[in-house]
Amino acid sequence: MLAARLHGVRDLRLDEIPPPAPPARGEVLVRVSAVGICGSDLHAYQEGRIGEAQVETPLTLGHEFAGLVDECGGDALDGNGVLLHAGMRVAVDPATPCLSCEMCARGHPNLCTSLHFCGLYPDEGCLRESVVVSSRNCFPLPDSIDDATGALLEPLGVAMHAVRLAKLGKGVSIAILGAGPIGLLILKVAKLAGAGPLFVTEPLPWRLALAEQFGGVPIRVERMGPVKALLGATGGRGVDVAIEAAWADETVQQAAEVTVPGGRVVLVGIPSDDQLFLKHSTARRKGLTLLLSRRMKHTYPEAIRRVEAGEIDLTGLVTHTFPLTQAPEAFALNEAYADGVVKVIVAVHS
Repeated sequence: MLAARLHGVRDLRLDEIPPPAPPARGEVLVRVSAVGICGSDLHAYQEGRIGEAQVETPLTLGHEFAGLVDECGGDALDGNGVLLHAGMRVAVDPATPCLSCEMCARGHPNLCTSLHFCGLYPDEGCLRESVVVSSRNCFPLPDSIDDATGALLEPLGVAMHAVRLAKLGKGVSIAILGAGPIGLLILKVAKLAGAGPLFVTEPLPWRLALAEQFGGVPIRVERMGPVKALLGATGGRGVDVAIEAAWADETVQQAAEVTVPGGRVVLVGIPSDDQLFLKHSTARRKGLTLLLSRRMKHTYPEAIRRVEAGEIDLTGLVTHTFPLTQAPEAFALNEAYADGVVKVIVAVHS
């Protein structure tokens, strides 16, 4: 079968690989339909690693995905504890926690000490025609949610988890630094939580325009930079919560500078050099609470309900769709931020 595998920095190839073995007990074989390209995929593509996870041998990328169950092993219970069967459309959580370590026992599977994650070396990803996954990672999709939207439930879950950490509520002012797909989804979830005003900074004009369309207050930073622009927009006060969703090195410090004393800063972005830069006195003198967001937990059922109910519309994020055979072109376009790109979907099977 066909797979898009990373052989080295910016060396993404289409390879023929053996099909998966039949699913074992508690597993299902999923025919992949749609895969979203994530910023962490781009990190691996650009640098050959994500943090300390170095790509040492050819690796199939991809972790945001939906597909069709082709075959079930025994006792194939989904994430809701309901038996799966062939022919069901599912969104797939790419993280497989051990469910037995201290963190899992405390209800934090995203912090599992033995976590396996789809597309993070050495675990193979989903940019291939089919994949065997744990049945408990699968969540059935209603007919109202198409395959591309099903793939976007994973980044939506990341946004939901970040907003939960931020403890947003009615009247809580917020600044979102970065209007990529995650930042835009955080904006949607924060608005639903009643937070506001919702300020957004972003250097790419088409993404900033989309943030405004989604209900954010666009902050243009060309002339004075994000800190002065945000402080000017808030009459010098700043915001209650800043969520960093870009990680362009300086954005962590900027988030701290625009947050009020006693406020919260949530870090979502992944730095290319695996370093955090923050002036200690800024955070200390303000008594800021600094929160680092690690993926998500327990979000898929709620995400599906909210999308199905029309509370959150994900369709406006997708700007480009490529077939699997053009995965290298999809990554090149996404990396270059060309052609007004926001979110790229790779359609594996239609």
